Amino acid sequence: MKDKLIRATAKDGQVRIIAAITTELVNEATKTHECMPTASAALGRMLTGGVLMGAMLKNDTDSLTTQIDGGGEAKGVTVTAHHDGSVKGYIGNPKVDLPLNEKGKLEVGGAIGKNGYLKVIKDMGLKEPYVGQVPIYTGEVGDDIAYYFTVSEQTPSAVALGVLVDTDLSIKAAGGFIIQMMPGASEFLADIITYRLEEVPSVTAMIEKGMTIEEILEFIFEDMDLKIYDALVPAYKCDCSRERVERVLISIGKDDLQEIYDEGKTEEILCHFCNKTYDFKPEDIKKILEAIN
Repeated sequence: MKDKLIRATAKDGQVRIIAAITTELVNEATKTHECMPTASAALGRMLTGGVLMGAMLKNDTDSLTTQIDGGGEAKGVTVTAHHDGSVKGYIGNPKVDLPLNEKGKLEVGGAIGKNGYLKVIKDMGLKEPYVGQVPIYTGEVGDDIAYYFTVSEQTPSAVALGVLVDTDLSIKAAGGFIIQMMPGASEFLADIITYRLEEVPSVTAMIEKGMTIEEILEFIFEDMDLKIYDALVPAYKCDCSRERVERVLISIGKDDLQEIYDEGKTEEILCHFCNKTYDFKPEDIKKILEAIN
C-alpha cells in the first residue's frame, strides 16, 4: 500500500480530518536509524503524528517540530515536518527494545516515559516561533498529541497512530489520523464519532488488511458526508546540506572556531536526522574564519 496523506471534512465541515498511510516513510526512517522494534514504533508514531500536524500548516515555508521526552530509555524523539508532507526525525536511543506490554503491543509508553513534556514548536516566519507544551499524558504519542490539542489549542481531537513491526524489523504497516471537532460542532456528533472509533479495528490492522486511507475514512465516516479535498505523498526527507552545517559552525562563534582551527583536526559533524557526516578540514575552518572576519 503506497503512502498517502489526505485532508478531508465530514458533516458539512463540522469535522476536520487529516489521515495518512506512512508505511514506506517509517520504514525508511527506521532503517536509516537502525532501530529495534520498540524504537521503531516510538519514532514511527512521532513521524506519523508530525506529518499529520505538519499538513495543518498554512504556508510552504512554515515548519513544525514536535519533541517528546519522558525520561525513558528512548531518550526522547524529535521530528520536524512541513506543509508538503515531508518529515524528518530521530530517536535518542534507536536500540531501545522493551518486552511487549500486557496487551501484547510494543511498549512505547514505557520507552518514552511519563516524566517530561510533549513540546510543539511552530516556525511560521515570525520573529519568534510559537511554542506550546503539555505534560506527557501516557507516553504512547497519540494520546499525548490529542491531549496537546485539547489543552494548548482548545480543539477536542481524536488521534490514532500505529506502527506494526515485522519479524525482520521492517515496517509492515504504519499510519494514523487526527479527527477534530470544529467550533460549533454538535456534541451528539462528537459522541457518535467517539463510539465509532472505539468499535473500529486499529489503524494498522486496517492498513495491513490492504485498505486504502480513503477506505479507512469511508468506513469510519459512513453516512457522514465525507469530503476528501486534497491528497499528497508524505516522504522522509532530510534537508541538511554542507551550507547549513557551515552556518551552524559560524553560529558557535569566532573564538570557538579559532580553537578548532588551532587544534588542526578535521571536524566531523553528523546530521542526527539522516546520519550523514560532513567533514571540515583545517583549511575549511580557516576559510570560514576568513569569511566572518
